[in-house]
Amino acid sequence: MENLEGKKILDVTCGSKTIWFDKDNPAAVFCDKRCVDLIGIWKSGNGKGRRTCMVSPDVQCDFTSLPFPDDTFPLVVFDPPHLKDAGETAWMTKKYGKLDEHWPQMIHDGFQECMRVLKEDGVLIFKWSECQIPAKEVWDAIGQKPLFGHRSGKASKTFWGCYMKGVK
Repeated sequence: MENLEGKKILDVTCGSKTIWFDKDNPAAVFCDKRCVDLIGIWKSGNGKGRRTCMVSPDVQCDFTSLPFPDDTFPLVVFDPPHLKDAGETAWMTKKYGKLDEHWPQMIHDGFQECMRVLKEDGVLIFKWSECQIPAKEVWDAIGQKPLFGHRSGKASKTFWGCYMKGVK
């Protein structure tokens, strides 16, 4: 496992780090179960360019079983896959991953793992796209709603929620 000295942020589902302004932030540990380089595989929307996606985490692991001690990070980012109905070879599946039929348990277990590695009074940022599954179903699977959040995106279907360890 990577040396955690100076690491204050854990992104458990970093993917290609699309939400990050600094994709090499030295305070962060980037995790993903995938390690893949998808360059030039799909044509872009206009057919002229090619899409690229590089998933190169610092630590390759599943967010339902994180290889970190309890109470390690003051900030955890959890942006799990949100697609359940997508083709196995579709660009969105390759870029973001896909949920299976047991997604409620997987999201629940991932949330519990995030809370386990979060320090007391630490903050968990949870991102969810409601393109296929409403946020209410996700909150039901997790067992609690965020303290607060914000909707964004063209159709306001992306939800950013904030949790704090020790606060319901």
